[in-house]
Amino acid sequence: METLVWVVHVVTAVVLVGLVLIQHGKGADMGAAFGTGSAGSLFGSSGSANFLSRSTAVAATVFFITSLSLTYIYSHPAQQQGVMDRVDPAAVQLAPAAPAANPADGSKSGEIPK
Repeated sequence: METLVWVVHVVTAVVLVGLVLIQHGKGADMGAAFGTGSAGSLFGSSGSANFLSRSTAVAATVFFITSLSLTYIYSHPAQQQGVMDRVDPAAVQLAPAAPAANPADGSKSGEIPK
């Protein structure tokens, strides 16, 4: 399930970046091309809502929903388990322990007896 959400999230992010990059800026309307400076009032104060702006809004909504979904998935795991619960005990090989220091014979800790 979470793999599907990740795939949708990444694809939506790429689509959202692409949609934003191919849109025109506010000053790139037809009025600004002729130097009149009335680009904001050419199609009204907000301009026309075209296919690109609506697609961007849909992609942003999907991106927001997948972000919240991923947050919920990772904050509420199905099983509460630690990192060491995933380790196979049979696959772990332990190194032999160093011999313990014997204070009776005057050896220092960490020193290997002769």
